[in-house]
Amino acid sequence: MRAARLIEHKKPLFVQEVPDPNPGPQDAVLRVEACGVCRTDWHAWQGDFSWIGLSPELPITLGHEFGGVVEEVGKDVKNFVRGDRVTVPFHYGCGHCEYCLKGVPNLCESVVIYGMASGFDGGYAQYVLVKNADFNLIRLPENVDGLTAAAIGCRFMTGYHGVVRGNVHPGDWVAVQGAGGVGLSAIQVATALGAQVIAVDIDNAKLEKAKQEGAVHVINAKQENVPEAIKEITKGGANVGIDALGIRDTVLNSVMSLRKGGRHVQVGLTTSEEGGMVSLPVDMITAMELEFVGSLGNPHPAYRGLLNLVASGRLNPKSLVTEEVGLEEVSRVFEDMSNYRTMGFHVITRF
Repeated sequence: MRAARLIEHKKPLFVQEVPDPNPGPQDAVLRVEACGVCRTDWHAWQGDFSWIGLSPELPITLGHEFGGVVEEVGKDVKNFVRGDRVTVPFHYGCGHCEYCLKGVPNLCESVVIYGMASGFDGGYAQYVLVKNADFNLIRLPENVDGLTAAAIGCRFMTGYHGVVRGNVHPGDWVAVQGAGGVGLSAIQVATALGAQVIAVDIDNAKLEKAKQEGAVHVINAKQENVPEAIKEITKGGANVGIDALGIRDTVLNSVMSLRKGGRHVQVGLTTSEEGGMVSLPVDMITAMELEFVGSLGNPHPAYRGLLNLVASGRLNPKSLVTEEVGLEEVSRVFEDMSNYRTMGFHVITRF
């Protein structure tokens, strides 16, 4: 099969022929119809995330946002057969630890991200191996295609879970820091739930896209003081703040923009500059009884609600797909990400 392999950090991916994967007794092989090019992949390409253990041994096939068709299953797989249309949460779950058993496999004791660990090559390839298939495969509704599944694959489902973790209610003011893939996803989801969304970014084109996805106000962080602007718009502060980027400024802008009793949801992982550490206004958090919560991916059981909303047309992840590319074009997308020239989702559909 053909695959785009990461051989050396910050160098173009190498598209080459590699052996087709073979499933073990409990595994499945998927024919990949579409795979998103996520900024997390870009971080792996850069060599980031060593501080949280995401530094894969090279070479490796990246890609954790994929949808496709079951090509082959192991002899012990009971719930899936060849031809089933499926997607896969980007976070592999073992299926038997404390967290998997209580319905939060995104917190699995053995959690692994596809394309980020040895033995877990990702979806920048014609085929991908999914271990423990009965637990990790998610069946797609009939009217949800592979491109939509890839769009859901990481950024959209992460934005969805971030809104859920924010305990967003109809009418709430929700301020989303960063109008990239995760941010636009959170904007679309929060809007569908009846929230009033404010989008914050430094790129006017992205802010215009945020308005198309439902934001009722936008703020250019280069031109305005973000906390002051949000407090003026909301007459007191946001009920929920979601940081979809992960840099120091967006974390602090989100927390400083909350009203009393508000909740900040941290979705974006930090860059090499922060190394996972950001100072917080602890006295303010205490005195205003603010909440600071983390949000990772989307638990497998929560896919039912997400996919029902997509299948019914309430959510439209495909609207965030701005370009379909081939394997040979992924390195160019990474270069564009380095220069902040991307918007929405770039998805591989030509293998």
